[in-house]
Amino acid sequence: MTDAYDLHAALGYQMSVTARLLERGFETRLKEIGLTRITWCILLAAGPQNLSQPSDIANFVGIDRTATSRALRQMETAGLIARAGGNKDRRTTQVKLTATAEGKLQQASIHAQENAKHFDDKLTPDESATLRALLTKLRTDEDTSLSRL
Repeated sequence: MTDAYDLHAALGYQMSVTARLLERGFETRLKEIGLTRITWCILLAAGPQNLSQPSDIANFVGIDRTATSRALRQMETAGLIARAGGNKDRRTTQVKLTATAEGKLQQASIHAQENAKHFDDKLTPDESATLRALLTKLRTDEDTSLSRL
């Protein structure tokens, strides 16, 4: 007989539970202002990061281009972004935030900072830096493109 798998001691389980806890409060706040995690990340990409091409936005967010295109269509329908053909090459698409999106981005940024502070305050600066370094190490040599975030 093999030893039973210790679910609660497993790294994957611990990371999944922690990730869900980190997300839960923030996602609730995003939902209140009509955003999802993906739309929030796209707003960050097209806003403060000044990324206007869908492929660049997909790379920044860490999701595949199909998921990005789907999200951009939904965001355009919701009045959060405007899309136009590129200046030099009409085959390219340029993404710009609307005034509505700018307001939601500002609200979401406040919620993100509050959520991050809640969890950051549980760690010392050294612990926080070590945790980030270890998480980065775990992602090394992995395909980090996701279909959903």
